[in-house]
Amino acid sequence: MTALPLYHYLMVGAVLFVLGLIGFLARRNLIVMFLCVEMMLQGVAINLAAFARYRGNLQGQAFVLFIVTVAACEAAIALALILMLYRRRHSLDASKWQDLREAGEEATEDMEPLPPSPRLPVYPHLTPAGLEPEHRAEESHV
Repeated sequence: MTALPLYHYLMVGAVLFVLGLIGFLARRNLIVMFLCVEMMLQGVAINLAAFARYRGNLQGQAFVLFIVTVAACEAAIALALILMLYRRRHSLDASKWQDLREAGEEATEDMEPLPPSPRLPVYPHLTPAGLEPEHRAEESHV
C-alpha cells in the first residue's frame, strides 16, 4: 500500500482552515466562532504533521502535540468565558458586546438586525420542600 502524496494532506488542512475562516467571519454566535477557530487550528496541525512526515523528522509532530495541548486548555477557558458572557447578557450574539472594543473605536453595526428573542413563559414557583404554604383567610373558616 502506498502512502498518499503530501498535497492531499495539505489540501485537507487548507480546506479545514478556509472553512473555519469563513465560519468565523460569517457568524455572530460566540460558540460557533469558537468552534471555527478550533477548526482553523486543526487545519494548521494537519499541515504541520504532514510536513513532518514528508521531511522524515519528528519536530512538526512534536509541535502538533503542543498545539493540541494548548487547544484543550484554550477550549476550557473559552467555554467558561462564553458561559460567563451569556449569564451577563443572556445572548451569545457577538454584536451585543460592542462595549468591549478599544477606546476611541467606533461601534460596528450589522446590516440586518437579529429578530427579537421570544420571551419564555413565566411558570408559578413551587414552595421549597418542608415548608407549608401560607393559608389564606378564606380557607381558615373551616
